[in-house]
Amino acid sequence: MERHVLESLLAGDDEASVMALATLRSGATYSVADRASGTHAGVFNRRLQRMRMHGLEPLGLERAVQLVREHGRPVRTGLINAADRTWTTLIFLTEDGSALVACAGWPLPLVSRKPPL
Repeated sequence: MERHVLESLLAGDDEASVMALATLRSGATYSVADRASGTHAGVFNRRLQRMRMHGLEPLGLERAVQLVREHGRPVRTGLINAADRTWTTLIFLTEDGSALVACAGWPLPLVSRKPPL
């Protein structure tokens, strides 16, 4: 997926999308799966619970789990990693990659701290 296409998909006004777009525009690396697989809601709900157990509240992950669950169809996943490796964003796209279903982010390494914006 081309960078400008991904940027256009991240045009939402929720905090996680705004963060993802800012990270991408600041020189982040990214990857998007070539094809869709399961809905992933259960997997990322468990990840959310584990992160919370360790005192980390990932940006938008609870909402992303809900949106992916509501979407109810396979999704393509992708990662956007900040150039300085301090932040990562997980994105969920529709099966054909034409729309953003949800995104969430968290600091790296996985320790409690504020987003870099």
